[in-house]
Amino acid sequence: MPRSTNENPTHRTPTDGVDATGPQVWNDMTVEVALSVMAAARTRHLVVCDEDGQCTGLVTRARLTTVRDSPGYTDRVRLRDVR
Repeated sequence: MPRSTNENPTHRTPTDGVDATGPQVWNDMTVEVALSVMAAARTRHLVVCDEDGQCTGLVTRARLTTVRDSPGYTDRVRLRDVR
């Protein structure tokens, strides 16, 4: 069950004011695995969570594709490394 970013009104996250619904993934997931999850879920974005389960942001298929196609990309790039 997704956590609401409104549970603690003093704790603001990067997704406040953004539709944070959708599949949730951990920030240590690789870009390749995230792209596979997106394809399987038929979604254009994923909700990224930290090790405490707190929503830290959204990542889009377009952004991950750009990262994957960049010259410095390796299969070890994690979602937490994507800005």
